[in-house]
Amino acid sequence: MAEQENQTTAYRSIFKATSLFGGVQAYRILIGIIKSKFVAVLLGPAGMGIMGLYSSAIQLIQSISSFGLSQSAVRDVSEANGSGDTKRIGLAVAVVRRLVWITGLLGLTATAVLSPVLSKTTFGNYDYTIPFIFLSVILLLDQLSAGQKVVLQGMRKLKYLAKSTAIGSTVGLIVSIPLYYLFGIKGIVPTLILNSVTMLCLSWYFSRKVEVEKVEVTNRQTLQQGKSMMKMGVAMSISGILVTLIAYLLRGFIRHEGGTEQVGLFSAGFMLVNTYVGMVFDAMATDYYPRLSAVNQDNEKCRQVMNQQGEVATLIIAPLLLSCMIFMPFIIRLIYSDKFLPATDYILWAVFGMMFKTFSWTIAFSFLAKAESKLFIINETITNVYFFVFNIVGYHFLGLTGLGISFIVSYFVYSVQVYLIARKRYEFSFTTSFLKVYMLQLLMVGAGFALIHVFEGGLMYLLTLLLMALSLAYSLVGLNRRMDMVKAIRSRLKN
Repeated sequence: MAEQENQTTAYRSIFKATSLFGGVQAYRILIGIIKSKFVAVLLGPAGMGIMGLYSSAIQLIQSISSFGLSQSAVRDVSEANGSGDTKRIGLAVAVVRRLVWITGLLGLTATAVLSPVLSKTTFGNYDYTIPFIFLSVILLLDQLSAGQKVVLQGMRKLKYLAKSTAIGSTVGLIVSIPLYYLFGIKGIVPTLILNSVTMLCLSWYFSRKVEVEKVEVTNRQTLQQGKSMMKMGVAMSISGILVTLIAYLLRGFIRHEGGTEQVGLFSAGFMLVNTYVGMVFDAMATDYYPRLSAVNQDNEKCRQVMNQQGEVATLIIAPLLLSCMIFMPFIIRLIYSDKFLPATDYILWAVFGMMFKTFSWTIAFSFLAKAESKLFIINETITNVYFFVFNIVGYHFLGLTGLGISFIVSYFVYSVQVYLIARKRYEFSFTTSFLKVYMLQLLMVGAGFALIHVFEGGLMYLLTLLLMALSLAYSLVGLNRRMDMVKAIRSRLKN
């Protein structure tokens, strides 16, 4: 009985986290759309271009100087939190806060010193040297903010983290519009800095609500405790740089083969797919990763957490994917325009491929949780190589549709790859419960994909909507069975 209650609590926790950060993600998207509209009107294409160039240059330096601490340090704080040892928690938090100061100052110094080079390489002249010097403070502010968010995420104070993110997006919108209205392009630099100041203040405010024992750390302790954080962080940074490089090379190939319009269609489609279902993966990165890290020393507990996450993620994402397939033409027209409809077929294939991404991500997070830095970087390097090759071959022979097919093939291969590694290294296996849920939902998403390509008009909508209703009903029944949703809702209504 106690074990059943523990499982119900675990499923509810996963669902709450997914719902919470799904809502935050949706809100951020809405704010982003509103902000983009205002920026486009107030700054015009040239202003948006300058802002984009500033951001890309800062992000490049940040990806190198941050050493991936915003991700890797979550594991150490989560593991300490899972132990229940207050001194260990205090030590981990103190080390993180010291390291973000060091890496933040490193990023600030590097940006300020390289400002003439950044101006020349980014804009083709030295006119933007002074703005880059001012923007260098962002490297410190963002890294300090990341350190506070690591504490919130590692200690699983998810409501605080969600509030910080949502309020930050709102304040960013409120701050940006008046500055752009009053100063135009000259308002870009102060706006970017003020947005970073806002996020730091919010993250600091909410992190101070978390009670952590104060521990004095020496330089030696910082070096010893921070070594694993930095090691894993570097591996994650290298992986991120590889992803960015592969994306850059792929877009260059598409431009060479098909022109800039094809690049635009691919970019729009890619962003749409990842945005639409991004809440599930955002929840994985925010909630699942620290939960898995907290039990990373126990393979049996890891197996249980991984299967629970996989079940809930599949039950949530399958109906979303079917709705995405059915209404994609309307979504494209709403967010973009009819000119982007040629990307529809690529998007449909990629949406189907998200089922394999869900499967693979459920397993792949175990490499991060266990701080297998060497395994992680080797695995991700090999993966990025064949992702790139499949994309090149797919686009060369079948255009945008080929990119969609390569998305499915890549994530299918990746799923098999990470499963075999986890099975051999951690004795991992999926439960019958997960496999039943996953295979049934995969079958329904696959059937929806087939119906959209076989039928047209009213019949297609009738059949696919019935299938989506079936998938949704199965998900609701499955979620209720795992966490007794009806009982929880009744209990809340009574109170």
